[in-house]
Amino acid sequence: MTTLLGRSLCAMITPFTRSGALDLDGAQDLAAHLVAQGCDGLVLSGTTGESPTTTDAEKAALIAAVREAVTDRASIVAGIGTPDTRHTADLAREAEKAGADGLLVVAPYYSRPPQDAIEAHFREVADTTGLPLVLYDVPFRTGTRIEPETILRLAAHPRIAAVKDCSNDFLAAQKILARTDLAYYAGCDEHNLALYAVGGAGYVSTVANVIPGHLRAVLDSFDAGDTTRAARLQQRATPLIEEIMSAGLPGTVTAKALLNTLNLPAGPVRAPLRTADRGTTDRLHSLYESLITDGT
Repeated sequence: MTTLLGRSLCAMITPFTRSGALDLDGAQDLAAHLVAQGCDGLVLSGTTGESPTTTDAEKAALIAAVREAVTDRASIVAGIGTPDTRHTADLAREAEKAGADGLLVVAPYYSRPPQDAIEAHFREVADTTGLPLVLYDVPFRTGTRIEPETILRLAAHPRIAAVKDCSNDFLAAQKILARTDLAYYAGCDEHNLALYAVGGAGYVSTVANVIPGHLRAVLDSFDAGDTTRAARLQQRATPLIEEIMSAGLPGTVTAKALLNTLNLPAGPVRAPLRTADRGTTDRLHSLYESLITDGT
């Protein structure tokens, strides 16, 4: 599954025009740039891709456009999670038609179903298409954990193949890695190297929108046996990771702010999100400049 979906996956932002419309040309340009800089997979319409404020038609159009841009040079994983099982299954079918290679499915949110209902939800969606499914465990957004025992049961399903882990439960991740063949992806950039070092498949990264090559180099160094360099590269990225992901604004907002300063396709965010202020944008750009000129 790591070979199929890749190991250096970017949770790609969704570019919009100044008026807020979907920018398919910009999406194609950004996708091609990210792949050229080291991403071997792109996750579309996830949290970073502003999935709550894009329509079903926009989601399908985005997959088709990015597929045309990257051809077979990178995998495409489509975020299709909703709190409605039937709607999620519909999005799964549309993503498969549009050219996705895999499906990212978040736990149903707001209604906070119990674990048996969550398990049934994932099984029904997994049975909808022939695509591999990535469980997205992000309880601080959904209000509901995909409990480790639930993941262990779901791992037996032939198309439930991976996990994007934003649980911040590193012990549970290691236990599941030891007991299953699931491809485990770090969903929080501060865990990229740590999870990889204990058998993870790689990362699904918001920060890869702006430093795709640097994050790829962390894994490349580890694979080459230069664990000291891998650790140094991870540490060098930490200030930017913190500013993008943990400085009080959603990663979508901060990633787009920095991309706009780099003249890469991004555009505004959609309401209720609001564009980052000038001070935040300047800090992001300063940290970015410091990182890329360090030469580590």
